[in-house]
Amino acid sequence: MTGRPPDTLFCLHFLGGSTRSWEALGRALDGTARLVPIDLPGFGAASGQSGYGIDAMADAVTEAIVAAAPGSFRIAGHSMGAKVALALARRAEDGDDRLDGLSSLVLISGSPPSPEPIPEDRRTKMLAWIDSDDETRTKEARAFVRANVAAKLPAEVEDRAVEDVLRTAPAAWKAWLTSGSNEDHCRRIGTLRMPALVLAGSEDADLGADAQAALTMPHLPNGRLVTVEGVAHLLPMEKPEELARLLREPLSASVEPNTFPVPADYDALIASDRVNSRLRETLRQRAEPDDPAYAPKAMDAVEFAILRAVFARVLPVPGLDVAARLDARLASGGGDGWRFVALPPDAEAYRAALRTLDAASRAAHERPFVALDEAGQDALLTLAQKGELSVPDSLGGLLDADRMRFWFEDVRADAVRLYLAHPASLASIGFSGIGAGGDSPEPLAAGLPGFHKTGLDSPESWEPRSSESAR
Repeated sequence: MTGRPPDTLFCLHFLGGSTRSWEALGRALDGTARLVPIDLPGFGAASGQSGYGIDAMADAVTEAIVAAAPGSFRIAGHSMGAKVALALARRAEDGDDRLDGLSSLVLISGSPPSPEPIPEDRRTKMLAWIDSDDETRTKEARAFVRANVAAKLPAEVEDRAVEDVLRTAPAAWKAWLTSGSNEDHCRRIGTLRMPALVLAGSEDADLGADAQAALTMPHLPNGRLVTVEGVAHLLPMEKPEELARLLREPLSASVEPNTFPVPADYDALIASDRVNSRLRETLRQRAEPDDPAYAPKAMDAVEFAILRAVFARVLPVPGLDVAARLDARLASGGGDGWRFVALPPDAEAYRAALRTLDAASRAAHERPFVALDEAGQDALLTLAQKGELSVPDSLGGLLDADRMRFWFEDVRADAVRLYLAHPASLASIGFSGIGAGGDSPEPLAAGLPGFHKTGLDSPESWEPRSSESAR
């Protein structure tokens, strides 16, 4: 310690947990952080408190934060608590002054903003036993704890975890399984700019690294995803020392900005009087760096992450965010004025196709599209190109194989169009046509606008040298 006061970390527990779920972490941190665990309504010491929806839980946590008057603080959300933490972060970034000290998030095996991927048979079973007799409840509560760890917990830790499950209000347990976990806050959470550490257990079947990459990370452009080996769903109790180590590591405040620079000689051509002022302004706008934390407008964050993955395979251009440029165009209603009659309007077609592509990945590989390796992604896109990507409606197929083929043709055309619209791309292919005429009807000092040399390999003196090298 350096004399700086320890960070305040508000901790929100998992389904069936309580403030006691964080005790081992508190010991492992050994005073390097001020832990403030909170019992969510219906759990632990707050089992008699109502308000089981995400917003109601966020309200309760906000009250606790205000009461603690922490100044600068972080929020750690575990599983169910992570969904609440994300809602609080959204409020903070939207200007809730009660949360203006929130500096970063720690999400552990987090329930995402989208509906949580809980298998229906497991959901049904968990709902069935919560109202059973005491003996059945005790047996099932212990089975629940053991099913969520990679290796058996120490006896005293397991016993306390089981006690916490048993003192959960049945109404709160059922409300999470039937409602809270299914709440869809994907568009509402949108894109959060604050730093975040997202932790996933290597043995977590439902909310492991794949689920976090597909459903949580798209909302956190300044987030870092870490897979913790040998852990299932209950990291704070399974490996508290490892969690403490990760919490001590600094978080980056931002990602590096995108750069797709225009060569200096081509930039000079843009600035010259050979280029029409309206065209010059358009090219300047197109050359603006893309925001690495761009918040999509025409699609939600999960769809946008799939779109970025698609463009990374179709036309990878380091420093150019083609997906962001397409989303902005779709949101503005701009386009080339036509579409395949078999497809819905462009924005709707993109959203449906991206969801279909992801469903195809889950059906074929039991993994989301963004979690596949390059070969796996290419294979699915090739099927789309051939008109052979078919996913049943029951599995999330919103477009049939023919319409996916039409859509993928649009994808390739849009990628090339957006790439070639950038002045750095024009420079790379040696296109000097932008210098064919300026604003003035009078002859330019260097001669009339346009081209005079029409022979092979005979560039004009004013053409950029980088253009010559690209011929």
